[in-house]
Amino acid sequence: MMYASILFALIVVFMVTSVGTMILYKIASFLGKRGYLGNLYPNVRGGVPRAIGVIPFIVLSFYMLPGYNNLILFIGIFALIDDILGRKMSPFGIEWGQISRGIGIILVIIIGLIEGLGIASFFIAMMIQPLNISDMQPGSTCMVTIIMCILTLLTMMLVGSPNACELPATYTPLLLLVTCVAYSPLDFSGKIMLGEVGNHSFGVTLGIAFYLIGGLLTLIIFGILTVALIAFVRRNTLRVFFRRNLRILDPTFGDFFMDVLTGGGLGDLIRSWFLKDKQYETTNPILISLGYRRLFYNPYAKHPKRYIPKNYIPRLGKGE
Repeated sequence: MMYASILFALIVVFMVTSVGTMILYKIASFLGKRGYLGNLYPNVRGGVPRAIGVIPFIVLSFYMLPGYNNLILFIGIFALIDDILGRKMSPFGIEWGQISRGIGIILVIIIGLIEGLGIASFFIAMMIQPLNISDMQPGSTCMVTIIMCILTLLTMMLVGSPNACELPATYTPLLLLVTCVAYSPLDFSGKIMLGEVGNHSFGVTLGIAFYLIGGLLTLIIFGILTVALIAFVRRNTLRVFFRRNLRILDPTFGDFFMDVLTGGGLGDLIRSWFLKDKQYETTNPILISLGYRRLFYNPYAKHPKRYIPKNYIPRLGKGE
């Protein structure tokens, strides 16, 4: 009886997510082309509705395990505020969106502690970062989410994870998998964007699923695997980004990994607090391979370092 109820719920989730995504896409496209959506309709590929991930967010908030759904609810609300406000500066010298995201992360940690997750609540909240970085090219976040959900399901079946809230632990990755698959067709085609509300909701849900495998240890291990997978999926676009924006002309996989783990506006803001206007040079080959150049790259430095490999020959017409 329980498994029949789960199957019925997943069917409803698929239908609601797929139909809701399509309807919101049509409405957002209509309003966005007429200039009514502001930051929610950026001029990307001729105009793409942003924050369509609000549909998966709502679905996950309603169908997630009791207690755990509060983590998704609060991060989704503040992530949506981030999407709406965009890059508007606050009187505090940082963007309103960054403030909203920071509040959401803190609330996830606090609610996780209240729900008895302990230090794991911090690592669940930190899953927001890599999923946010992954959401910078069509379909990348959905691809990573689908792969990690399948890997989580297989691991749960192998290790025999215990029930959570009187439901099989496999319910959580199944719920996220079905939601993501239902949402993903328009995302893979580049017609919509998850936005912060979508990728943050996916990140927290993945973190919960990793925790349900076997606690804090599996959360950390699978979190690292997720970062590595995102770095691999985005390696080509990250290589271009490193060469054009960070002046690192010979990026390593460690640089890509570190960018996914610590990059983005919020990560660079934290760097500015610690590094001020200084730029530290990394020359040790081992540290370079581990991504320390990206870890200590300070975009706020007065004279940012340009890393040029030995025997480097610029190639015209390659954006270098």
